[in-house]
Amino acid sequence: MHLEQLEQAEALFKPQRIEVLRRLAEPATCSEVAEQLGQTPQRVYYHVKRLVEAGLVTQVDERKVRGIHEGIYQATARSYWLSPTLVGRIGGLRRTRDELSLGYVLDLMEEVQTDIAALDRSAPELPSIGVSGEIRVPPDRRREFFEDLRGTLQDLFSRYGGTEGDAFKLAVACYPKGDQDHD
Repeated sequence: MHLEQLEQAEALFKPQRIEVLRRLAEPATCSEVAEQLGQTPQRVYYHVKRLVEAGLVTQVDERKVRGIHEGIYQATARSYWLSPTLVGRIGGLRRTRDELSLGYVLDLMEEVQTDIAALDRSAPELPSIGVSGEIRVPPDRRREFFEDLRGTLQDLFSRYGGTEGDAFKLAVACYPKGDQDHD
């Protein structure tokens, strides 16, 4: 799902909501998600309600448990993409936008380090891949480049984003390379 509304993007700013959204890849109740996350059903319902208001989650069914109607919810998409047009509107100022973007990349790198450190290195097979390179993009083609990158990744997430098979984390960071002396 390509997010183009500011309210949708803001709904995803809380890490707990993202975790709730992940758990709702398959239909579940707030009580079931709360149990998985070790939280109260009320707290999860608060986040689910905000995600429903943003159109990121829908109520797909309802069941009656001890006389109480309990909603069954599911994420509306397998992946969510933030429209580049929202980035400038979220922080308001360009400087804030840039800090948020750099902060996100730094958080992502920390998350990758934590995930890798937690892997069982004694396991006989740890299928993984690392790719790094430098790309030069003229300023007038940056938007085109980012759209190409987004489209390529969105295609991969769509093709391999199901619930079956081994789970792999894909983290991509694109940032300006620091100034260097050119001889």
